[in-house]
Amino acid sequence: MKGILLSGAISAFLAFFATPFFIKFLTKKGYGQMIREDGPTTHHLKRGTPTMGGVILVVATITGYFLSHLITSIPPTTSALLVIALILGLAAVGFLDDWLKVAKHRSLGLNAKQKLIGQALVAGSFAYAGLQFPDKAGLTPISTNLSTFRDTSIKLAVGLVIIWVILMVLGSSNGVNLTDGLDGLATGAAVMVFTSFILIGVWEFGQSCAISPGLKCYAVRDPLDLAVLAAALAGACGGFLWWNASPAKIFMGDVGSLALGGALAGMAITLRTQLLLVVLGFLFVLITSSVIIQVVYFKISGGKRVFKMAPLQHHFELLGWGEVTIVIRFWIIASLGVAAGLGLFYAQWVVS
Repeated sequence: MKGILLSGAISAFLAFFATPFFIKFLTKKGYGQMIREDGPTTHHLKRGTPTMGGVILVVATITGYFLSHLITSIPPTTSALLVIALILGLAAVGFLDDWLKVAKHRSLGLNAKQKLIGQALVAGSFAYAGLQFPDKAGLTPISTNLSTFRDTSIKLAVGLVIIWVILMVLGSSNGVNLTDGLDGLATGAAVMVFTSFILIGVWEFGQSCAISPGLKCYAVRDPLDLAVLAAALAGACGGFLWWNASPAKIFMGDVGSLALGGALAGMAITLRTQLLLVVLGFLFVLITSSVIIQVVYFKISGGKRVFKMAPLQHHFELLGWGEVTIVIRFWIIASLGVAAGLGLFYAQWVVS
C-alpha cells in the first residue's frame, strides 16, 4: 500500500511542477497545436497552444513507479514492466505523429494507415511477450482465457489472443485520442478509470489464489504492482490536468492520448478485466461509437449525418453548449461508468 501512495504522489508532484517548464520550452520552440479548419470555430483560438504534453505524463508515470520501488526496495514485476513497454511504444507512435504536425505546420501527421500499423505492431509485441514469463504458479502476465471480471472458461488460441489484444489496444488508444478534443476531457476521465484499476488491483491481491485460495480467488499475476502502476498513471494525469483544464495551457497530443489509451487496455488485460473495460471506460466507448455511427451512416445514406459533427463532444459544441459545460457533463458520464464497472466487479465476487 505504501508503494501505491508513493507512486501516485510522486507522479502527481512531477507532472504538476514539471509541466510549466515544459510549456515554456515548447513555446520557445514554437511547438504549438495545429487546428482542423473544419472544426468548431471556437477552437481556432487554441491554435499555437503548446502540444506534446503527453511526454510529461509518460515521464512522470514511469518516474513515480520506479522511485516508489526504489524507496520500498520492492523489485518491479514483469506485468507492470510489460504495460510500461506498451505505454512507451504507443507514446513513440504518438510522438512521431505530433512531431510531423508541428514540423510541417499542419493538423495531420501520420496518415491513418501508418498510425494503425504502428499501434498494431506495438500491441502485437506486447501480446506475444505477455504470454511468456510464467511465474511459479504458471501464471503469465496475459491469460489465454477471455476475461470479464476475471478469467472465464473461454480459452483462445495463442493467435486469437494476440489478435484480440491488438484490437483492444487499438480501440482503447484511439478512443482516448478521439476523446481528447476538449480541454481536460480525456485527462479527467482517465484519472477516474485508472483510480478504479487501483481498487481492482488491491482487491485482486487481497483475494488472490496465492493468499486466499478458494472458489472465489483471483488467478492474476502481479495485481498489487499493477495497482502501483495505475496509481502512477492516475497521479500523473491529475497533476497534468491542472494545466490541461480549460483554458488549457498545454495539450497532451497523440503522444499522451495513445499512451494513456494503451495503458487502459494494458491494465484491463493484465488484471483479467478485459470486457469490463467497456463499462469502466464508457465515455471513451460512447465517443468512439459516435464516430463509427457518423461514418457508417454518412456512407449508407449518401452524405447525411446523425450528428452535426463527430466526435460527440463537438456535436454539442455546435449545438451551443459551452466547452466547460460539456466537459463537466461528460466527466459525470465517465464517473457513472466507473461506478457501474466497480459495482459489477464487486457484485460478481459477492454473488459467485
